[in-house]
Amino acid sequence: MIIGSLALAAAGAFTGASLYVNYVEQPARLALSDDALIKEWEPSDHRGFIVLASLAFLAALFGFIAFRELDDVRWLFGALIAIASWPYTYLAIVPLNNRILALINADAAHEARKVIDLWGRLELGQTALGFVATLIYIWAAG
Repeated sequence: MIIGSLALAAAGAFTGASLYVNYVEQPARLALSDDALIKEWEPSDHRGFIVLASLAFLAALFGFIAFRELDDVRWLFGALIAIASWPYTYLAIVPLNNRILALINADAAHEARKVIDLWGRLELGQTALGFVATLIYIWAAG
């Protein structure tokens, strides 16, 4: 059952990391001046992407392994929700990332701020996916 605990821990870490982005980092970022906001956003976004993508992958991987070992479909559902972060990011967030980078390169800081604000609202979807995966893993572990 240790693999299920690892799935739950990874999903919980993903949820916590995405909560941090939404409720700590994003409000602090938006409080910065336009120039500081732009300088902070790009390196922060790249690092956050790596952390969230890795945690989603681990949560899904451990969930799939738990499903195979325990033959309990709840682990499969949790794994599918956890890995849903990847297509969500690709379809909803990456286009905004590209738009923000284009605005930064065009020195359109004020317009970039508006898109970064929208980006932050879409990041709430990551938190929701992590929260649902964590709840499913809690249910499966219980």
